[in-house]
Amino acid sequence: MRSRYSAFVLGYADYLLDTWHPSTRPADIGFEPGLRWLGLQIRQHQVIDDDRATVEFVARSKLGGRAHRLHEISRFLREDRHWFYVSGDLQR
Repeated sequence: MRSRYSAFVLGYADYLLDTWHPSTRPADIGFEPGLRWLGLQIRQHQVIDDDRATVEFVARSKLGGRAHRLHEISRFLREDRHWFYVSGDLQR
């Protein structure tokens, strides 16, 4: 999760696509011009079994002088010893 957050901060679209599971991966990553990421808080993680896990996080950002907060529970799947982001549910 932290590496994917860092990739969003640095604009590393290739890394994000490489770590996104092929079943849900978008064709490309669109970065919002002017968006500044301010921090990441991992709230909890849960290992479901050897190949599945979830991560709850809050990522803070700022765009056009307005603060934003992304609170999500993400699902990850391990295949061939590599973890992939599958999907996430936004939290309020």
